[in-house]
Amino acid sequence: MTDAPPGKEAAADGAALADSLGAVHAKAQILSEALPYMQRYDRQTVVVKYGGHAMGDPELAKDFARDIVLLKQAGVNPVVVHGGGPQIGRLLERLNIKSEFQGGLRVTDRQTVDVVEMVLAGSVNKEIVSAINDQGGKAVGICGKDANLMRAKRLQRRVRDPESNIERVLDLGFVGDPGLVEPHIIDVIINSDLIPVVAPIGVGPEGETLNINADTFAAAIAVALKAKRLLLLTDVDGVLDKEGQLIRSMTTAEAIKLIENGTITGGMIPKIESCMDVIAEGVEAVVIINGKVPHSVLLELFTEHGAGTLIERKRPTGRRARQSQ
Repeated sequence: MTDAPPGKEAAADGAALADSLGAVHAKAQILSEALPYMQRYDRQTVVVKYGGHAMGDPELAKDFARDIVLLKQAGVNPVVVHGGGPQIGRLLERLNIKSEFQGGLRVTDRQTVDVVEMVLAGSVNKEIVSAINDQGGKAVGICGKDANLMRAKRLQRRVRDPESNIERVLDLGFVGDPGLVEPHIIDVIINSDLIPVVAPIGVGPEGETLNINADTFAAAIAVALKAKRLLLLTDVDGVLDKEGQLIRSMTTAEAIKLIENGTITGGMIPKIESCMDVIAEGVEAVVIINGKVPHSVLLELFTEHGAGTLIERKRPTGRRARQSQ
């Protein structure tokens, strides 16, 4: 085989160098465009609820950990609150512990809550801590029982019998609802070089352990910390319009109209209502994001496009509103 002529070799080398420089310049452009967003969140607190299928995918879990480390390096104070429903369900099955349901809700008895605490505050929490540390961060795992971070009350649900029309209160056992949040321990952590990873376990009125929904727990933490953003990582892209297109942003007033006209339906209604409550309590905005999208946290915070549905009290003057895709 004959060697290529020197002129062609030089041309090929030049083309390769041009391609390499082009890629470098593209990366530099991305970093440059991210600067205003980094400045927006500098020394601000962002609460991220981490759950869903993203937790079960090793590559997505690695991406998430890298995103959290980068946020801390960029001057943001990330606070991770995680779920763990599938992991709890698997261990209960392995231990042959049967779950009872009332009104479609799992009843958490003493035996079950022990498993919940073991999984959430133990194995799941430490997996996330290890993943962040593996990416160069310094994460520390806590739960709502540490330093009385989350004082909770027993969750009550009322159901009406369709035949007798009599209303009764469901006893869900050791299931809690956020009460008093004392965020001192998180303040201490985020004002250092550490990243808090929080399991949604609370302390009941009599010192008992209470299992709290991770979304609800994260919302209460965000309000107590006066967070700039609450990011809810889910298994859906966000809120969709009637044509199935992503609604990239909405004000709370627009959200109410979308509920009233039937655009927002089903299980998304209580989620949106919870978002509006958080905003009313002082959090600047809440974002519903698909956690299955790689680097969704960075896309949401550090790009104009975002990565989900942004919900805020009103659109700031002079900022271009996100448009539906």
